[in-house]
Amino acid sequence: MSVALPAGGGRLELPAGVPVASAVLVSCFACLGHSPGPERLARALASRGFAVLRLDFTQGPAPGGPAGEARPDTVPSVDAVVAASAWLATRAPAPRLLVGHSLGGTAVVAALPRLPDVAAVALVNAPSGDREVRGLLPPGERDAEEGVLELGPGRLRLRRDFLAAIDGAAVEGALGGFPGALLVMQAPGDRYVTLESARTLVAHARRPASLVVLDGADHFLSRPEDAACAADLLGAWAARHVAPVHGREAPLAEGQVEVREAAEGGLAQDIRVGSHRLRADEPLTLGGRDSGPTPYGLLAAALGACTAMTVRMYAERHGWPLTRVRVRLAHDTVHAKDCAECESRVGRVDRLERFVRLEGPLTDEQRARLLHVADLCPVHRTLESKVDVRTRWDDSSTE
Repeated sequence: MSVALPAGGGRLELPAGVPVASAVLVSCFACLGHSPGPERLARALASRGFAVLRLDFTQGPAPGGPAGEARPDTVPSVDAVVAASAWLATRAPAPRLLVGHSLGGTAVVAALPRLPDVAAVALVNAPSGDREVRGLLPPGERDAEEGVLELGPGRLRLRRDFLAAIDGAAVEGALGGFPGALLVMQAPGDRYVTLESARTLVAHARRPASLVVLDGADHFLSRPEDAACAADLLGAWAARHVAPVHGREAPLAEGQVEVREAAEGGLAQDIRVGSHRLRADEPLTLGGRDSGPTPYGLLAAALGACTAMTVRMYAERHGWPLTRVRVRLAHDTVHAKDCAECESRVGRVDRLERFVRLEGPLTDEQRARLLHVADLCPVHRTLESKVDVRTRWDDSSTE
């Protein structure tokens, strides 16, 4: 759902069930236009039980326009971070995690002395102070100590009070006085922020901090694989330092799975299996947001995982030198008349092709036996059998 904030547009991402913690994500991703970064980061946290308020310094209401519409000039401020945190605290638990990208990261650090409930901070490609930022301004504006910063197609109007709030001494003092956990992720090839800046942030930390190098990424995490990598790292780190497992919903009983829509109007689904959380979605071409595997992707993954486990257990039971199993699968729908192994000769049938790779000094006989065992895995047998699926109304109370 969209919300109006003092510094512009915002979006609130809610987890399945009651939030176990809250986070504010402040970024400058919209400078690039569309980036998968903010959505991937927010959903990595939401899938772990966080309520996440996304605030973008470069995405606010244009004069007379709707919230969320990009405007040519946006004025970042530390006050915006504090206001966003206060707004979220009225609708969810007080934010315990701050995540900042680019100048949003520097603003997050500067806001720390005013946000005593924060337990952890994660920074992505964030400058370590005003000096690096001032160097990006044109010479005349640099001397005037305010001006317009060009980041890709986006623009940020930097004012003297904001640059003073994020100066090197303020950042060093804020991190030096912060008792919580710190994660710094930095792309070494970043055009705007150097790896040395990330090292400086880590050095300022009061307690040992984590520095992760996002090799190959750009400032905006514009490639989906880079955004996904940063999101996975952030989610795992935040779950450890802010929302431990015992604070989540009780695990489901063995054999039970729960699926809930992840957001209003989208195709993404949040999945709980025991104490684990997954995400399913459809690709952009089919109306989804590509925030998780497709349902058929999960089905193929289940077959692949079961295959590898079955082969591994059989090899270990016989003491065979199998070092690693790799299974690759492809799903397709084919005409029944073209499928020699199919019982039906009418219509179309689903086909799962499975390619098994066995590594290790195995004999030809051992490899042949293990390939045969792959066909005996329980999920394989379930897929080939008649499955009794029964659908009923759920009369349980809703949240």
